[in-house]
Amino acid sequence: MATASPSPPSQEVKAELHLKNREKLVQSIAKHLASSSRPIEGLVFLQGGDEQTRYCTDHAELFRQESYFAYLFGVREPGFYGAIDIPSGKSILFAPRLPAEYAVWLGQIKPLSFFKERYLVDMVYYTDEIVKVLENYSGGAGKPLLFLLHGKNTDSNNFSKPAEFEGMEKFDVDLVTLHPILTECRIFKSELELELIQYANDISSAAHVEVMQRTRAGMKEYQLESIFLHHVYMYGGCRHCSYTCICATGANSSVLHYGHAAAPNDRTLTDGDMALLDMGAEYQFYGSDITCSFPVNGTFTKDQHLIYNAVLKAHDSVISAMRPGIGWIEMHTLAEKVILEELKIGGIVLGNINDMMARRLGAIFMPHGLGHFLGIDTHDPGGYSKGLERPKEAGLSSLRTVRELEEGMVITVEPGCYFIDALLVPAMENSDTSKFFNVKEIGKFRGSFGGVRIESDVYVTSDGCKNLTNVPRETWEIEAVMAGASWPLSRAP
Repeated sequence: MATASPSPPSQEVKAELHLKNREKLVQSIAKHLASSSRPIEGLVFLQGGDEQTRYCTDHAELFRQESYFAYLFGVREPGFYGAIDIPSGKSILFAPRLPAEYAVWLGQIKPLSFFKERYLVDMVYYTDEIVKVLENYSGGAGKPLLFLLHGKNTDSNNFSKPAEFEGMEKFDVDLVTLHPILTECRIFKSELELELIQYANDISSAAHVEVMQRTRAGMKEYQLESIFLHHVYMYGGCRHCSYTCICATGANSSVLHYGHAAAPNDRTLTDGDMALLDMGAEYQFYGSDITCSFPVNGTFTKDQHLIYNAVLKAHDSVISAMRPGIGWIEMHTLAEKVILEELKIGGIVLGNINDMMARRLGAIFMPHGLGHFLGIDTHDPGGYSKGLERPKEAGLSSLRTVRELEEGMVITVEPGCYFIDALLVPAMENSDTSKFFNVKEIGKFRGSFGGVRIESDVYVTSDGCKNLTNVPRETWEIEAVMAGASWPLSRAP
């Protein structure tokens, strides 16, 4: 029995959200220009995404808008451009001029007034009118100034694409100013953005619960993925997911990005497996990122209980400690320390915890970073803005941000504990770290156990944080839900 499905936010809320995002950007750029003694002039100019076909065929992939363009305009259709005049704050959309045969194959050709009303912009023109329209915004003598989007995403090391159009030579171009300011805007979520992120979390949480309740030995991993995808689309209207679903069981749960084309969620579940399911729906561009780990047969063994509760204690300790001013490196090392302490109690590691931390033993069991910003992208940008540098130490080098927490951020908390031979074997053979491992006990987990990850999406408030995710976490809650209880549970055991 799955949880009831939430009601989605209204279209009016979604359109106002992007209007507010544009206002926020204009204020930020104007402030920056004033502080730099530059005239407050020019236009932000972005190019939206284009529809892509599969290789040389005419099969069009399902379109999803480029994220920065989605943030500012919320446009769902391909082929658009957008501009925002800095002095006035007025917004302009440029729509593709569609051929007459579009109406035969793809539906009604919408008038420009449709897009003006739908996306709450001030003006709408066709893309073949870009030069003529923008030349009217010269701001005085000389060429009009366009602020184009160009900068590196520190998660992917890929660069955003500056807008291109015929006639660009008629304008002055600034490729430096926009990217860091717009990225910083995206880091801090408004109440309207939180409404969408919360909805994506609510429907994804309900879908995770349904998957737990329907999981049985003998099923295929892709069947768990299918249950999730059906629930978020059928009951939540979520046509897109934030990322490719990770539905890992047994040893596969130690593969951090399992589920890709070469490892396609196709193993058969067996009695005694742990499952690690990392899945999140996206609604109107805003996403969720939730991981649940649980025993396939619905009952934790002693060993499963040990590892799961070590990770849960780290997860809960971090969320309890989160507040503005706390550094993310501090939160990551807290999670590592808690996990190592619990592994020591369980007899898996031996020796002094501080010595283990100094030798980066935590990175052997948790090689990934503790979490990442979340919003329109699963890995929202801005983790290394303001000149911050990525640490070089094992584990810490995988952190997607090292910033101090600030009110308004949404960040994932996803500690994990994995038994990965590619990391364990060298560490157990290294004279500097071998003394910390109880080889006999670790042997129980190598090969078949895999790993455990627990991931929630967390909003930083003025004096702490709020967990946006609502799924069973305690072992007794998971066992009760998998035995058929509805969630949330009516009472504790």
